[in-house]
Amino acid sequence: MKTVYLAMSADIIHNGHINIIKKARELGEVTVGVLKDEAIASYKRAPLLPYENRKEVIENIKGVERVIPQNTLDYEENLLLLKPDYVVHGDDWRTGPQSHIRAKVIELLKQWGGKLVEFEYTKGISVSKLDEAIRGIGITPQIRLRSLRRLLEIKPIIRILEAHSGLTGLIVEKTKIDENDCIKEFDGMWISSLCDSTAKGKPDIELVDLTSRLNTINDILEVTTKPIILDGDTGGQVEHFVYAVKSLERLGVSAIIIEDKTGLKRNSLFGIEVLQWQDSTENFGRKISEGKKAQVTEDFMIIARIESLILKAGMDDAIRRAKAYIESGADGIMIHSREKDPSEIFEFCTLYNDLDTRVPLVVVPTSYSQVTEKELELKGVNIIIYANHLIRSAFPAMVKTAKTILRNERALEADKNCLSIKEILTLVPGGQ
Repeated sequence: MKTVYLAMSADIIHNGHINIIKKARELGEVTVGVLKDEAIASYKRAPLLPYENRKEVIENIKGVERVIPQNTLDYEENLLLLKPDYVVHGDDWRTGPQSHIRAKVIELLKQWGGKLVEFEYTKGISVSKLDEAIRGIGITPQIRLRSLRRLLEIKPIIRILEAHSGLTGLIVEKTKIDENDCIKEFDGMWISSLCDSTAKGKPDIELVDLTSRLNTINDILEVTTKPIILDGDTGGQVEHFVYAVKSLERLGVSAIIIEDKTGLKRNSLFGIEVLQWQDSTENFGRKISEGKKAQVTEDFMIIARIESLILKAGMDDAIRRAKAYIESGADGIMIHSREKDPSEIFEFCTLYNDLDTRVPLVVVPTSYSQVTEKELELKGVNIIIYANHLIRSAFPAMVKTAKTILRNERALEADKNCLSIKEILTLVPGGQ
């Protein structure tokens, strides 16, 4: 019997998939290559279902002889392994982002006389629209909670953007661009104490308490599905921190980042220009370990933020603290710097990668914003947080509009800088 190879993500199965499997079966014995999570995440949002679940679904479809993993978007590895008589695909990849993959498949098949067979793509079905509709229904706290750990398993680097309201949460949730054959989007949200405080017109000194911050979190939770990382400042007293962990975990927040400072909290970017005190390694380590004991699941993450470089305590101190915090149970390490270039961060990364035990590394390239994601990825960084850019960009735009109205004593000139009323009404689903 002739052999047939068919690749698919199989994240959302519809009648088009069943049709193409039936047609493939008419040609011969069908092997389906199900894309691994990493392969899907390399060009679009992480799949709804993990690989093992998707594999099981395909294995139970009539006409499928066997299922194997396809590790990348490229077919080469599996085609050279199987040397199938036919590769089957819909005709939708003749143009567009996958056209170069198609061309390579054709060249590979020539090596053993194989043939590409294309069937008409099932009309009236859009996987992207189905995906959007499913995610529009919402997400459970449990699924959202574990989503950050899952992303860390399947993506080389995770891109997080600040959100401080339901509206900015929607921006993080929905903003995407199609570039270089892949869809780029943000993987999750950072709820910053600076931005949350600023949005409330209050100073960033831990004045806004957890109860008030939970209101912001709930606003964002109600309209988004992506993982949330909370800026927990110092975490407060150890006895209070354990209750914060319980509350956040119950809501479905994926992680909290706490900084190893004590006393009145001042923003780190002030550095040594203002009085700031670093907590002892022992006391901060105890805070981490007590927080871990308070968790109900293994999914919630406590990430330790090291302020040694901010406070000019030195690189050795930063590495010593990283090692100690990991031993205390930290699920991740965030290293912060206010230098204008990334050399200090790069040095830390090199030393950190040599530690016997390593957990995910987080950076916030606010002051050294010229560094690229690829550069940070090559240095071993796992999570990049763009910590305050939405509120910083919104403020000057709003001030400009306010001044324009004052200057002209009417709103006409300001209209060009504003969304239309109709756009505002339809911005949020269900608003029309």
